Amino acid sequence: MKQRLITGIIAGAVFLGLCFMGGLWYHFLVLAMSLIGYYEFVKMIKIAPFGGIAAIGYLGVLMFVFPWNLTGLTFPFSWEHGIWLVMLLFLFVTVFSKNKVGIEKVSLLFIASVYIGIGFMYIAESRNTPDGNGLFWTFLLLASIWASDAGAYFVGRKLGRTKLWPAISPNKTIEGAVGGVIIAVITAMIFALLSDGLLPLANALLIGGASAVIGQLGDLVQSAYKRVYGIKDSGNLLPGHGGILDRCDSWIVVFPFVHILSLLPY
Repeated sequence: MKQRLITGIIAGAVFLGLCFMGGLWYHFLVLAMSLIGYYEFVKMIKIAPFGGIAAIGYLGVLMFVFPWNLTGLTFPFSWEHGIWLVMLLFLFVTVFSKNKVGIEKVSLLFIASVYIGIGFMYIAESRNTPDGNGLFWTFLLLASIWASDAGAYFVGRKLGRTKLWPAISPNKTIEGAVGGVIIAVITAMIFALLSDGLLPLANALLIGGASAVIGQLGDLVQSAYKRVYGIKDSGNLLPGHGGILDRCDSWIVVFPFVHILSLLPY
């Protein structure tokens, strides 16, 4: 418990400190997190994490998360073209390897590059929104996700009776999930009330609800694939907390979801 607390304080201070600073330092931190997350996924599915086939996925993640705008560079493709090209490279591997690397492996690696790459891309880009309020939007989403996690945990421990999805995550309860949604919505509403009109209450309601529901589903997604591969944590980078994907499983689905549905009013 002591180790978990110390790790949480140090990692949280570094992340939030660089997030507050913004700019290239924060973006490169998120980029590093994304590449470590991809490494954890590749290692989990028992593929050589620094082999030739994995390199395509690292390239895809780097392409998605790299701070193009902040460095004055232009992304050479549209995002959908970039996704297609990464997929094509993975498919070529099956041909050139004469099916020694099968479609199942390249499919998993491709999914991971999109899932992790685009997830972290939106985490980084949320700090650099065109309206100049990226710090507010980032803290809003992080606070809503953390409030959902805390609400689900404490309400679940106190009132939890009905299992939510025991085959995937035996400790989660429906009561805890509902508690997480309520606490997340309240948190987002507080941000709205303190925003001086920047965040309408209607958007806060949607953002709080989405952060909780989609965030909890993101957590279940990772629980599901870890159960398939018989592991408890995706990595051991953060003692007492697991790996990057263990800590960011909700983030990498909530941030894209909120942006794609244009729930942030900027």
